[in-house]
Amino acid sequence: MCWGKAKQLYRLNPPSSKEEDVEKNMLTALDSVTLVDMRKFARRARRFMDAYKKGLDGKWAAWASRKYPGHRTYPEELMIELDAAKEAEKAAAAAEQNQG
Repeated sequence: MCWGKAKQLYRLNPPSSKEEDVEKNMLTALDSVTLVDMRKFARRARRFMDAYKKGLDGKWAAWASRKYPGHRTYPEELMIELDAAKEAEKAAAAAEQNQG
């Protein structure tokens, strides 16, 4: 994610084919990623690792991340709420299929 932030900042510079300009812009972009940004990205990665450890896939890990933004790890009742959310999604898909 730090690379993504640096890439975004790099692309804000005017395009150049000179090797010196490319290197200068790259180093400036890498230096522009702050320690606060790095910690934010590390915290997000740690939350996804916790979700994967609890058996969630990418889609449901993102759901849990939005549902519980203020916790360092996910609560134990997460799986109960996850099952309820999956059932609601299945019911909505079935209702949509029956109408269409």
